[in-house]
Amino acid sequence: MMRNNHWAIFISKNANKDLFIQQLQDKKITGDLSVFNDQTSMLMSDLSIIELINEEEVHDHIEVDKTRNRRLRSMSSGEQKKALLAYCLSKKPDYIILDNPFDNLDIASQQSLGGLLKDAGEQASLIQIINRKTDVLSFITNAASIDDKNEITYYKNVEEYLPLQKNESIVFPNDVPKPLHDYIIKSNELVVFNKVNVSYNERPIIKDISWRINAGEFWQLIGPNGSGKSTMLTMITGDNPKGYGQDMTLFGMKKGTGETVWDIKQNVGYFTPSMTDMFSKQHTLQSMVISGLFDSIGLYVIPAEAHLQVANEWLQLIEMYELRNTSFSKLSLGQQRLALIARAMIKHPPLLILDEPTSGLDDYHVSLVTSLINKIAVESRTAILYVSHRREEGLTPQFVFELIPNETGSEGRGIKG
Repeated sequence: MMRNNHWAIFISKNANKDLFIQQLQDKKITGDLSVFNDQTSMLMSDLSIIELINEEEVHDHIEVDKTRNRRLRSMSSGEQKKALLAYCLSKKPDYIILDNPFDNLDIASQQSLGGLLKDAGEQASLIQIINRKTDVLSFITNAASIDDKNEITYYKNVEEYLPLQKNESIVFPNDVPKPLHDYIIKSNELVVFNKVNVSYNERPIIKDISWRINAGEFWQLIGPNGSGKSTMLTMITGDNPKGYGQDMTLFGMKKGTGETVWDIKQNVGYFTPSMTDMFSKQHTLQSMVISGLFDSIGLYVIPAEAHLQVANEWLQLIEMYELRNTSFSKLSLGQQRLALIARAMIKHPPLLILDEPTSGLDDYHVSLVTSLINKIAVESRTAILYVSHRREEGLTPQFVFELIPNETGSEGRGIKG
C-alpha cells in the first residue's frame, strides 16, 4: 500500500539546499518534517552517484549493481539513478531523500524513473527536493518550501503551493554589447555535416548525419540519453579525433586540410555546467568574464581598458556589475550560469554552444537564462546551438535538430522550432 507521508520540498533561488539535507540527516529538522528525526534515511543525489563511483574504483569492487555486476561509471545517467534507487531500497530506510532526481534525464528516462519512484513509495517515504515545479511526483501531496533565508514554510498540500508560483517575465533593459572585433569566416555556413558516421568499439553512435548551421541561426539539439549529442558537440569543437576522414566543414575549413583545434575553437564560445568548478576563489567575476576573450581558465594578462569596458558592459547587461569584484565561487548557481554565458559571448564568437545551461536551476533562474539567450539570438550575429533534454517554455529557437536512436546509430532530422 502506498505510504502517504511523502513530501515535495520546493527550493527557492538562493536557498541552501545542502544545509536542509544535512539537517535531515543530522535529525535536526523542525516543524511537520520533524517526524523524520527518529527515522533512518538514504540520500539519492548526483553527489551520491559520484561518491559511489569513486568508492567502486578506489576499492576495485562492485558496490551498487551487484546483480548485473556492472560498475556505475559504465552506465548512462538514467541507469545510474535507477541503480542508485534500488541500492537505497536494499538498505531498507524509513525514507529516501530525492535530490532533483530528474535532472539531466531525457523524457523517456524521467517517465521510467518516475514509475520506479512510485513503486518505491510503497516501501519507504520519499522527500523530493525540487527546483522546478513541473518535476513534482504526481502521488506526492505534502508540500513545503525553503526561502532565501533557509526558513521552511509548510502548506496544506501541493495544490496550495503551486498556484502561488507564477512564471516571471524577465526583461534585460540594456543592449547586448558590441564586439571588439569582427570574425572573418570564409562561408556563411558555419557547420556542415555530410553523411557523418561515428562508432566506438564497433558500436555505432551516429549514422549518416547531414546538418548545416548557418551564421546567425538559433538551433536546439535534442535527443535521449546516449543518442550522441556529446559526440556531435565534440565533432563541432574539434576535440573528437573521429572527425578526421569525415565529410565535414567547420567555419569554412574542410576537416583534415591542415586546420588546428585552435583554428576551430577560436570561432566557438562554449558553456557547460561543469565549467563552474574550474574557477577558484581567486577569480573575481570581472576577471572571469574577461578570460573569455582569451579562452583561458583564469586571467593571466593585465587587461586593456577596452577589455575592462566590454566586460563591464556585459555585467551591466546581466545586472551583476555591482558584484564585479566578488569571487566567482561565492555567487549563486544561477548567477554563475549567467556569468559563464557572458564569458562565452564576450568575444562574439560565430557560434555559441550552450550545453544544458538550465540544468539544476530553479524556475526563476531558468527564466533569466532563457531570456538572456533569446536576447543574444536577436541582438547579435552569433549563431546559437542550445543543447538540452528540456524544451524550455519561453525559449525561441528557430530550428531543432533531433537525434533518433536505433541499432545502427542515431539518425538526425531538422525541424522548425
